[in-house]
Parts: sequence; structure tokens; C-alpha cells
Amino acid sequence: MAPITRLVLDVLKPHDPGVVPFTARLGDLEGIEAATATVVEIDENVKTLRVTIEGGDLEMDSIRDEIEDLSASVHSIDQVACGSRAVDDPWLG
Repeated sequence: MAPITRLVLDVLKPHDPGVVPFTARLGDLEGIEAATATVVEIDENVKTLRVTIEGGDLEMDSIRDEIEDLSASVHSIDQVACGSRAVDDPWLG
């Protein structure tokens, strides 16, 4: 099976921890070369983030475990890239 090199996740998280420490913790995981979190929506109790993670061989289970340890949850997996490069999505322009 080709390694997973990019994940784009829809994540629901409480306001604490903040977006900066949340993303930094994900970026510190083994095998992750880059992590980006974009705030999509702010509700009274939670924030919705679009989290993009890149690396040479990402392990979804360890990423999900870390997100849950930070009191957040993966709402959906919105994009997965496998192989040596990511393919541009023509629907995204």
C-alpha cells in the first residue's frame, strides 16, 4: 500500500487548548513534517478547524489518538494523498 503523505481533516475542538498549542502538538508527532490548522467556524463551545498534515508515511490512528488526547475529535477526513506527490484537485481551482 502506498504511504499516506497528506491528510486534510475536519476537526471539532474545545476553545482550550488554543489553536497554536493544538497544532504544535500535532506537528511534534513522529513522521509529521508539517501541520497547519485553519479556523473555519467558532461556536459557543467549540471551534471547527481544517487541519492539514503532511509527512512521508502518516499514521491515521496515532494522529486521531493525539487529537482525542487534546479533547478534540475528527469530524471527517476531507482529503487523503498517497504516493510521492499530491494530485491537484480540479474542483478546488
